[in-house]
Amino acid sequence: MGETDVTTDATAPWLIVGLGNPGPEYAMNRHNVGFMVADLLAGRIGGKFKRAGKAQAQVIEGRIGPPGPANRRVILVKPMSYMNLSGGPVTALRDFYKVPTGNIVAVHDELDIDYGVLRLKLGGGDNGHNGLKSMTKAMGADYHRVRFGIGRPPGRMQVADFVLKDFASAERKELDYFVDRAADAVEALVIEGLERAQGTYNS
Repeated sequence: MGETDVTTDATAPWLIVGLGNPGPEYAMNRHNVGFMVADLLAGRIGGKFKRAGKAQAQVIEGRIGPPGPANRRVILVKPMSYMNLSGGPVTALRDFYKVPTGNIVAVHDELDIDYGVLRLKLGGGDNGHNGLKSMTKAMGADYHRVRFGIGRPPGRMQVADFVLKDFASAERKELDYFVDRAADAVEALVIEGLERAQGTYNS
């Protein structure tokens, strides 16, 4: 069995990586929706992020799922290295916690999906996303993705300007709901597996 087969070892931990940029000036940017989902999951676990030793990241260790076989050990991660260097901290934590690459989930913004729509998948390209590009360069592409749609920039706005702007006021009205749904999707992926989670959340 390859290490991307997540059914092989139910005892292996999961590394859930919310992608974003550190600092209050980026907190509500579209590019930081991965951090938003990670923060919500942290609240559900009941922990607080702390610096992860030498790794440039903040982490929380905990468990999700009902008691019994479906209960999973998870490490929530927010890389503090800035988006385009995310691969280094994630790889260091993967090695430290001995996480199979197939048990890594990247939660990130996705330009080619309408706002609020989710898509879950295993592997694939980076579609120009610098966080994914860095992770794939560091450890290959065979990790899961929870893709949070943010849509395309309006008019002639550059992509870089669009992703580094805060969500618009109209978008913020539904943002909490969509972030909550993305956190649900992460939990379903870890507990139930990719295919069942896709059936529920790939709207």
